Amino acid sequence: MATPICSISLLSVFLLLFSLEKGYAVEENEATKSYLHIIKVNSLLPTTACNHSSKVSNSLSLEVVHRHGPCIGIVNQEKGADAPSNMEIFLRDQNRVDSIHARLSSRGMFPEKQATTLPVQSGASIGAGDYVVTVGLGTPKKEFTLIFDTGSDITWTQCEPCVKTCYKQKEPRLNPSTSTSYKNISCSSALCKLVASEGSQSCSSSTCLYQVQYGDGSYSIGFFATETLTLSSSNVFKNFLFGCGQQNNGLFGGAAGLLGLGRTKLALPSQTAKTYKKLFSYCLPASSSSKGYLSLGGQVSKSVKFTPLSADFDSTPFYGLDITGLSVGGRQLSIDESAFSAGTVIDSGTVITRLSPTAYSELSSAFQNLMTDYPSTSGYSIFDTCYDFSKYDTVRIPKVGVTFKGGVEMDIDVSGILYPVNGLKKVCLAFAGNDDDSDTSIFGNVQQRTYQVVYDGAKGRVGFAPGGCS
Repeated sequence: MATPICSISLLSVFLLLFSLEKGYAVEENEATKSYLHIIKVNSLLPTTACNHSSKVSNSLSLEVVHRHGPCIGIVNQEKGADAPSNMEIFLRDQNRVDSIHARLSSRGMFPEKQATTLPVQSGASIGAGDYVVTVGLGTPKKEFTLIFDTGSDITWTQCEPCVKTCYKQKEPRLNPSTSTSYKNISCSSALCKLVASEGSQSCSSSTCLYQVQYGDGSYSIGFFATETLTLSSSNVFKNFLFGCGQQNNGLFGGAAGLLGLGRTKLALPSQTAKTYKKLFSYCLPASSSSKGYLSLGGQVSKSVKFTPLSADFDSTPFYGLDITGLSVGGRQLSIDESAFSAGTVIDSGTVITRLSPTAYSELSSAFQNLMTDYPSTSGYSIFDTCYDFSKYDTVRIPKVGVTFKGGVEMDIDVSGILYPVNGLKKVCLAFAGNDDDSDTSIFGNVQQRTYQVVYDGAKGRVGFAPGGCS
């Protein structure tokens, strides 16, 4: 005689709860894996040792590491380059979000809003991102560690003689006088006018100057120039437009500057379009203790599912997407489409995803309803949904999914659902709400973890594939 389905379900639930309560190792079965992550709580915490294993792409790949993690080596031991506290991280993250919203307002994206000017904060860390790659500049080539940023266009590095101020970095600064390929851009050159697409442009003794300011008030000012960029022995680009910084404010975690991966003509994808067809991808590791990669060009895997770029953001450096839905625990949330009408930008430099207040409220409520077995605790900074896991060995976490235009569904990796802000005593839902539904949503780097994220500028699309780092 067949066993009733309801009996099987009740028995499965009982055994699952009993095993978790006793701290036994639990394997996901078909009934649970569709909507739950069952994890050891210690896996939520970063380690102090670097995991050197990383995926090697078939195309050109640069190693990606977190600028405050153990894989970056000596940088964090430098004076003044200590890793920021969580409170500092989220304060700077909010400043970057405010800056993105202000830039979109200033470009007429939201004419009813007033663009804001953020104050310059002396000694603040760059609001440009957490992940760095190493590239070569100059002839002979010198290697530099640069933060890569999909929301910026100008690539720049600190240069000698550093006529104003420079911060401490990992490598010696670029010295134009010792490079045979360095050339300043003249103010009369049409290239000088391109600088205004990212920051502001001026002149000094007929030499073109650039100035860029980031979300937390950090900035770089210097000569706009060309130099030879070396990504590998067989991928060398002469006359690459970049900024040679002479006045740079901020503690940049030892990085020598920034690699701009935005959408305008100054950005790396456009400057290398003949070789890479405006195609690049990256995988951000599950924690700061592991490595990922940034790949340029190459073939696109069939496992990548693409969503079109939003035309609303074509005049900006940002890659705009359209979120059409959210799910929690395998259930699609009932969110009115107007909650997503302001659009979304995917941004490597924003840490935590920001959603409209309406969408975030539904997400948070649904998550809390499935987490009643665990003690909640007070919020922290931008977070308001937090739990105390300090007395647990294993926890069950509802899966969180994001659906993009075209039916592209992305199950957020478990490392992108929760963020430990005080060990296991305070672990928070790693999403936050914007101030208003009319603010653009931002898909941050924590929620992108472990996915291969593919930017196909030539075809106007962004794609995602799970398991990108392993």
